[in-house]
Amino acid sequence: MKDNLQHIFFILIVFFFVSSASAGDRIEIGIDEQLGSYIPLDVPFKDSEGNDVTLKQFISSSDATVIAFVYYQCPGICSPLLFELSDVVNKSDLELGYDYNIVTISMDEYETPEIAAAKKKDFLAFIDDNISKDSWKFLTGDSANIKTVSDAAGFYFKREGDQFKHSGAFIFIDKEGKITRYLFPGYSDRGGFSILPFDFKMAVLETNRGKVSPTIARVLQFCFSYDPEGKGYVLNVTRIFGAGILLFAIVFLLFIKFKPKKAFIKAR
Repeated sequence: MKDNLQHIFFILIVFFFVSSASAGDRIEIGIDEQLGSYIPLDVPFKDSEGNDVTLKQFISSSDATVIAFVYYQCPGICSPLLFELSDVVNKSDLELGYDYNIVTISMDEYETPEIAAAKKKDFLAFIDDNISKDSWKFLTGDSANIKTVSDAAGFYFKREGDQFKHSGAFIFIDKEGKITRYLFPGYSDRGGFSILPFDFKMAVLETNRGKVSPTIARVLQFCFSYDPEGKGYVLNVTRIFGAGILLFAIVFLLFIKFKPKKAFIKAR
């Protein structure tokens, strides 16, 4: 009877810790990867020329599409992220408009096609090769449509006044709209954001084959959070410390539960 009670107690404690961890991991701002899920392709947006468009019109011309959620008047990480994306387009031996397309979606429903057009001009001018203007789309939309697509992608953000709290990542989808990969740019105080051309190329090629790949560098997303005031990434000590305590508690309980009884007899 005593052993049964101990067993039940052990299960309840483990369940409590796991439940607490799950509750604490509910994302309000950040990225909850939805690998293998599909993004709705028939949601209407406006392109930078003011035309009514859908995502389906762009992904059909390429087996891989890179989606970036930003807002064009962002004072923080959005422009550096897109400049780094432009840079990796230059460095990659894959051809934008042939091997893959890029779609940038503004999370700010108040931004207009005119604002999107100005941003598009800036970033396309940074690319060395002459590319089709349709190979990188800059879209705007209303709040409901933006949220429909961003929620499906597991990209969560929050408005604060005229700015947004959000993460930075590139989401790869195949021609059916299936999410195959999340690519999180690296960051350093000296070099800013960086994407390895090899990682980018592999993400595109695997998406072309419809292969779903887990994110190896997700630990960076877990350990670091964006500081909007300092406009940089800081180590999230609270989350790491909490995870460490949880791991220690589970290991300790497993040790107590399965430790041979002879060891207790010798100790006595």
